[in-house]
Amino acid sequence: MNLKNCPQLFVGVFFVVLFTNCKPSGQEWEAKNRELIKQYGLSEKEIEGLPKETVPPNLDAAKVKNLEAFEQTEWHPGVKGRTVWGKGAMFAILELNPGAMIPEELLEEERFVLLVEGSLDLKVNGASMKMTSRKREAQDGTHSGTPRMDFIYLEKGTKLSITAGSEGAKICQVFSPPQLEYIRKTGIKDLTKEIEKYQGLNSPNIEANKVYDLFDIHLTELAPGAFTRVLGGSNMMLSFISMPPNSSFGHHIHQEEQIMAILRGTVNEILLDNSELMETLDVVRIPGNYVHAANIGALGAEALDIFWPSRSDYLAKANESKARFHEFIPEDAKLELLIDGKKTKPELFFTEGPKWMNGKLYFSNMYFDQDWNGDPKQSSIVEMLPDGSYRNITQGKMQANGLYPYKNNNLLVCDMMGHKVVEMTSLGQIIRVLVDQYDGKPIDGPNDIITDTKGGFYFTDPQFTMEAEKFQPGRAVYYVSPQGEIKRITEPNEFAMPNGILLSPDGKTLYINNCFDKESWYPVQSEKENFIWAYDVQEDGSISNGRQFAQVLLTEDVLNREGRSSGADGMAIDKEGNIYVATFYGVQIFDNTGKFVGMINLPSFPVSLCFGDDDMKTLYIVSYSKVFKIRTNKEGYINYL
Repeated sequence: MNLKNCPQLFVGVFFVVLFTNCKPSGQEWEAKNRELIKQYGLSEKEIEGLPKETVPPNLDAAKVKNLEAFEQTEWHPGVKGRTVWGKGAMFAILELNPGAMIPEELLEEERFVLLVEGSLDLKVNGASMKMTSRKREAQDGTHSGTPRMDFIYLEKGTKLSITAGSEGAKICQVFSPPQLEYIRKTGIKDLTKEIEKYQGLNSPNIEANKVYDLFDIHLTELAPGAFTRVLGGSNMMLSFISMPPNSSFGHHIHQEEQIMAILRGTVNEILLDNSELMETLDVVRIPGNYVHAANIGALGAEALDIFWPSRSDYLAKANESKARFHEFIPEDAKLELLIDGKKTKPELFFTEGPKWMNGKLYFSNMYFDQDWNGDPKQSSIVEMLPDGSYRNITQGKMQANGLYPYKNNNLLVCDMMGHKVVEMTSLGQIIRVLVDQYDGKPIDGPNDIITDTKGGFYFTDPQFTMEAEKFQPGRAVYYVSPQGEIKRITEPNEFAMPNGILLSPDGKTLYINNCFDKESWYPVQSEKENFIWAYDVQEDGSISNGRQFAQVLLTEDVLNREGRSSGADGMAIDKEGNIYVATFYGVQIFDNTGKFVGMINLPSFPVSLCFGDDDMKTLYIVSYSKVFKIRTNKEGYINYL
């Protein structure tokens, strides 16, 4: 089994298994560590009541080793695995042949089961459950897929059996305490003592016997730009962490022991005063109160930390961060699928630009083939009722993109392929062309649009059109005054791809996001990277004082190629000025200071979104042929003229 082919489940993960705070023997090591603790002004702490070691860990302290160096052994017929353990927890990477079984057992420990690849059928206390996984699919003109990694938390005393699906499965099991039975499977026979039990002081933050998708677990910021998903059991904790490119973590200690395994990217791990380059699937065990630091490589790194005992500080941060998220999205809110446009008529292709007006949702239905070739004759604009029923109000006349409510209950429409912005009634009748030229030449492809309170409007033009030769000198943002005068308010190609655009409720701040950047295949590079930018709005509609407002999180495939493409597309804003942005990763939420709040996970990447319903507290999210909705605690803002 080649483990390098199966870390998808731990997308951007970093294995840190924390087993104990007992230091290994060795006066030379201890003396150097005490010296560094004093040098860096660190405070050493001990955990009382931990069991004494009965089985030596199979990974030497502070020694880097690759997971594939651990021998693969047979656990059951058709089930092989590699196992790493410490004093308080162990983890095993297992490969199951199609239909292979792990027979029912009565768990003598708490356990997490995480599905890396394939599918599983579980029996948990006699109840049947299914687990599935999915790798991220690259976006094209007809489909995309976000990753899925199911897991389950099981308490001591649970009855469990596992059967692999028709394509087999790869799983990770994490145990606390380590189990002698599984240690014996590695070939160690002379085990006579039972492992002393330890009861942790923290309560689980994950419900037992329930299947979760890891990507639905809330993201908590541990350090600037470093986010984790915390899964806490009673004795141990799993922390799935993603660390940004070229970041650093200074010298520190913690009382828990740690095993770190790199699953994506690179880390220069500093152990005492020695630096070790760690690459994919390299692991290291770091004793408790051991001085260490890290410098993250150019690709960033993603990781899983398993702590024993469970870390109270991480739980506190996770609980605080989750509570903040639930100020925006209610704890009981569920993402609902309203429309699957491949199962209903008229067919939906690539939905865009949703806006709420007069109790209905309006959005564009853009036709693309897999290579992003558009066809206005197969495109439409859709009107949807709150119950999900819908109809085309115009079809075959234009390939529209962004929409926005305008005067007299009409719509502003970005006719992207037609190189113009038009005013349209809610019945689909075009009233007039509002703008189709700048500096005597056609505009290229108006994409997203927003009005100000004076009746003027802003639109982005990323030149995402079919013509090889463009009319304007570069991608840009424009303002059209109430009198119809158009001005370009950003320099050509200042943004690699300006896409979503918003105005703050007070009209004083304009927000623009950048969709693509730093890609070898993309014709424009910029300094905007994966940020939403904020600008002060002047009386004449021009902008000044451009500044980074919020950094949009990137997916692992983008980081792996050193790109900065966020996929940032449509945005929505609430009356408090908090921003919701559709990205490759999901719907990312930022408060009105630009601080990351959390993310809504979808099965395919969201393209655009808006607030709607009578109370304006429902987010409607479009994604290819699908329309979703989710309730919020915030009241959305739309500038109705």
